[in-house]
Amino acid sequence: MSDFSAGLLQLAFILVVLAVVYVPLGDYMARMYRSTRDLMPERLLYRMIGVNPRASQTWRGYGLSVLGFSGVSILVLYALQRLQGHLPWSDGKPGMSPTVAFNTAISFVANTNWQSYEPETVIGDLTQMLGLAVQNFLSAAVGMAVAIALVRGIISRRGTGEIGNFWVDLVRGTFRILLPLAFVIATIFVLQGAVQSWHTAADFTTVDGSIGRVPLGPFASQEAIKLLGTNGGGTYGANSAHPFSNPTPLTNAVQVLAILIIPVSLTRTYGNLVRDHRQGLTLLGVMAVIWGAMLALVWTFESRTDGVASQAAGAMLEGKEYRFGTPGTALFAVSTTGTSTGAVNAAHDSFAAASGGGLLWNMLLGEVAPGGVGSGLYGLLVLAIITVFVGGLLVGRSPEFLGKRIGQKEITVAALYVLVMPAVVLTGSAITVLLGSTPAALGNDGPRGSDGAIHGFSEILYAYASATNNNGSAFGGLSATSDWLQISLGLAMLFGRLVPIVLVLALAGLLARQKPKLDEATGSPGHSVATLPTSGILYGALLLGTTLLVAGLTFFPAMALGPIAEALR
Repeated sequence: MSDFSAGLLQLAFILVVLAVVYVPLGDYMARMYRSTRDLMPERLLYRMIGVNPRASQTWRGYGLSVLGFSGVSILVLYALQRLQGHLPWSDGKPGMSPTVAFNTAISFVANTNWQSYEPETVIGDLTQMLGLAVQNFLSAAVGMAVAIALVRGIISRRGTGEIGNFWVDLVRGTFRILLPLAFVIATIFVLQGAVQSWHTAADFTTVDGSIGRVPLGPFASQEAIKLLGTNGGGTYGANSAHPFSNPTPLTNAVQVLAILIIPVSLTRTYGNLVRDHRQGLTLLGVMAVIWGAMLALVWTFESRTDGVASQAAGAMLEGKEYRFGTPGTALFAVSTTGTSTGAVNAAHDSFAAASGGGLLWNMLLGEVAPGGVGSGLYGLLVLAIITVFVGGLLVGRSPEFLGKRIGQKEITVAALYVLVMPAVVLTGSAITVLLGSTPAALGNDGPRGSDGAIHGFSEILYAYASATNNNGSAFGGLSATSDWLQISLGLAMLFGRLVPIVLVLALAGLLARQKPKLDEATGSPGHSVATLPTSGILYGALLLGTTLLVAGLTFFPAMALGPIAEALR
């Protein structure tokens, strides 16, 4: 079978499975978040932590719960890493340095999983299981909870300003969605040969008679949730290119499927909750167009064989895992950068200038195609609200979104949400370049005064875009081990995660305080002749244009200095 045919087969498999599970999984998640019944283990947990599951919170209470939970999680994970050498199952690995522990604690709590170290050499099994794997579940559940809170604000009819209970949403997202799906995916990985062991390592004899050692551990289970929760941090430095994590073409396809399945199905959940499936299909259409266009771009440029070496090899194979080929590599890369996952089955730094720029652009769109677990949905909903405001004004329609008026306060909060990510990315990149400390950190002799100047700048921009958008992937030429990069990227991850969440919850609270205007014919929130419809091809095209325009106006100058200039050389 040719490389191209194998890629099409993987793509077809993923699309068919997504189509099959879209309705049942999306509807299940809607029922789960809407249910007023608690399972027995959940009730016991609520009693232990002193939570009344029937109490609903305003956006301030919900936001304080998110911030408090995230803060405690960071402190616990930081302490676990620092004390690792004194804990069991450490395999003799000492505690991590303060700056690395600081960066990693924020990274995993923020659903980023940025790793500036080789995990198999510095992370013990207890830290992996009790710290990193647990946060892979919890950070994903937080993202879904915030998305559902925003949807509740949109559909609320009582005008009380209440948007649900964070602790109930967190527990249900973890135990009713993530755990069952992760179990199924981990089982597939184990059956295909991924490592799941209580041993920390295995010794073997090499061909020259010397003794080698290969790290082992309970890795397949963490690989499953790192992908399903769009976290991305692997148990091996090679991440999903390592044969112990991603052993076969089938597991490669399943990994891409795991990345996409919840973000895609959440559009169905949204349509179910607002009682209009056209709304969810419109969002899904926008996500699919962007994802498909990016896949076509990256696949095309990676299939070219410019240069003597690539022509001799028959493809651009440097930094690529030959088992997956160009199509499987492009499919994985576009999915992981479009979903804030950050897992990689190839070195993104080795991609062609144009396709590497496409992966960077995928993140700079705000991770909405289809975006991370929860964060993709609430990010696109904020853009949808901005679209209906701008579009309504352009054609003389009242700015309303599903019966809720979009006034000065609502659009101000939505605009601030859009501005946070660019401000952090561009500020962090500019300061890093101006500090002049990059020659030691870059594999291309720094951003100025050398042949690697353009690519060096691209690596810096990629790093801050990845951190702020909670993606976690990187261009491999950047050695982010300096204290400045550890701390600044950690802060970028923190601000890029929590500030947008607070703004989303504030927007949810503003919408929840309004009583919607109901359609006289159906009795449900909708649009009249005086408002702009928020579903259908026309509105979807307007939303797509707004998404591309916001990122284009903000980042085109920076992209022109890096990937675009490099591609045109």
